[in-house]
Amino acid sequence: MKTTLLILATAALVASLPAHATGDYEAGKAKSTTCAGCHGPDGNSSVASFPKLAGQHRDYLLQALHEYKTGKRANPIMGGQVQALSEADMQDLTTYFSEQKGLTLKY
Repeated sequence: MKTTLLILATAALVASLPAHATGDYEAGKAKSTTCAGCHGPDGNSSVASFPKLAGQHRDYLLQALHEYKTGKRANPIMGGQVQALSEADMQDLTTYFSEQKGLTLKY
């Protein structure tokens, strides 16, 4: 009986977790042209004041976009850029930039 309850509880927990959505790399690449002006075509900005997006964790990038969209992160340029982005757009962009070659650590 305890084993059955444990299995049912585990199944209910797993079913309640949000699905980890992923974006479309090619769609993200196509949508990234607007971002390229500041962040570079592959997310490796050559301007120190613009963050490098290449190789950043996808979830971090997605959270940042959501925070710009809601105003939790205050930046007039980014706030304006993300307003027209749908959830699918943000998923696609973050997939593209996270898969680019970014900064590496020297050992």
